[in-house]
Amino acid sequence: MATDKPISRQRQIIAAVVGNTLEWYDFIVYGFMTGIISKLFFPADGNEFISLLMATATFGVGFFMRPVGGVLLGIYADRKGRKAAMQLIMAIMALVSLLIACAPPYAAIGVAAPLLIVLARLLQGFATGGEYASATAFLVEAAPAHQRGLYGSWQLVGQMLAILGGAGMGALITHNLDQGQLESWGWRIPFLVGLLIAPVGWWVRRHMDETEAFLEASQPQAAAPGLGGQLQQNRRNILLTIGLTIPGTAGFYVLLVNMPGYVHRQFGLPLDQAFAIQMLAVAWMTILIPLSGAWSDRIGRRPLLFWPYLGFLIMIYPGFAWLAAAPSIERLLCVQLLFCTLMGLAYGPAPTAVSELFPVRVRSTGVSIGYNLAVMIFGGFAPFIVTWLAGSTGSPIAPVYYLLLSTALGVTACYFLPRGRPAAVTREPAALATSGESS
Repeated sequence: MATDKPISRQRQIIAAVVGNTLEWYDFIVYGFMTGIISKLFFPADGNEFISLLMATATFGVGFFMRPVGGVLLGIYADRKGRKAAMQLIMAIMALVSLLIACAPPYAAIGVAAPLLIVLARLLQGFATGGEYASATAFLVEAAPAHQRGLYGSWQLVGQMLAILGGAGMGALITHNLDQGQLESWGWRIPFLVGLLIAPVGWWVRRHMDETEAFLEASQPQAAAPGLGGQLQQNRRNILLTIGLTIPGTAGFYVLLVNMPGYVHRQFGLPLDQAFAIQMLAVAWMTILIPLSGAWSDRIGRRPLLFWPYLGFLIMIYPGFAWLAAAPSIERLLCVQLLFCTLMGLAYGPAPTAVSELFPVRVRSTGVSIGYNLAVMIFGGFAPFIVTWLAGSTGSPIAPVYYLLLSTALGVTACYFLPRGRPAAVTREPAALATSGESS
C-alpha cells in the first residue's frame, strides 16, 4: 500500500492542475479578448475609449460574485468535500464558455447582447470564487508533510498554464486573421476551444480521491465550535489572507492579463508579438513557481513572500519608465522577465501560506473569503482602473501607481506572517481546531 501513495499523489496533482488550468482558461481569455468584445457588445457611438471602459467594467462585474461564490462554494467544499466542489465549478465554467461563444453581437440583438455577456461574467465570477480555495486546500491536504509548499504551488502553475493557453490562442488568431475576420468570428475560437475541452476537466476531477485530512476533519466532534464561530476566531487570518493576496492579484491582472492589450494601445507594439512576449515571460514564471514553492518548504513561506514583493515594489517605477522611454519588443521582454521573476518567487509559497493559516474544517471557506475580497477589490477592476488612469492622465506609465499601492499593502501583510520554518504535520491536532497551522 505504501508504494501506491506516491503514484496516487501524482495523480491527485495532475487531476487538480488539469482541471484548474481549464477552469481559469475561460476566465483569462475574456481579458485577452476585451478589445474586440468592447466593439461588438458595448458600442458607444464610435467612442472606442468608452466602449473599452464598458468592456473592462464588465470584466470587473464578475468579481462582485466572487465573494458570493467563494463563501457558498467554500462552505460546500468544507461540507461535501473538495472533489464535489471542484466538479461543480467545472460544470459552471462549461456553461459560461457556451454562453460567450454563442452570444450574438449588439448589432444582431441589441441590448440583450451585453446582458448575455454580463450574465456570463457573473457566472464566471461565482465559479472562480470557489476554485482557488478548493483547489489549494485539496493540494495542500494531499501533500506529504514536508512538501506542502511544493504541492500548493501547483495551484498557481495551473493558472500560469491557463495564461499560456489563452495567450497562445490570442497570438494564433491575431497573427493569422485580419481585423475583419477577428471581429466577425475569430474572437469566438478561444471560447469554443474552452467549451470543447471542459468535459475533459470534469472527467479528470470525477476520478480524484478525497483528501484524508478532510475525511478525518469531517468526523463529528462534540466540542467543535460552529462554522461561524471558527471563522470569527480566524478573523486575523482572513485579514492576513487579504493582505497577502492583494499584490499577487493586482500584478496578475495588470502584468499578465492586461499587459498585451495595454502596450498595443499605449505604445503601438504589435499585438501578436506582445502575446508572444507574454508567453515567454509566463513560461519562465511557470518553471519558477514550483521551485520557489519547494524552497519555501526549507526556509519558510515568509522570506519568499516578503523579499520578492519588496523587490517588486522597488523596481515597478524604473521598469515601466524604461519601457515608456523607448517602447520596443526587446524592452518589453526585459521588463516582463524581471517582473515575472519577482512575482514567480512570491507566487510559489503564496497558496500554501494562506491555506496553512486555517484549520481543515474551515480552510476552503476562510481562504475563499480573504482571497476573493482582495481579488474583487484589487483584481477585478484593475484593467478598468489602469485604462481609466491612462486615458484621464495621459501618462504612459499609469499602471505604476496602482501596482505601487497594492504591493506596499502586500509587503506590510508579509511582516505579520508567522516566522520560522513550516510545521511538519499531516493531520490537524486538537489544538488546531480553532487556529491555523504554523507557517
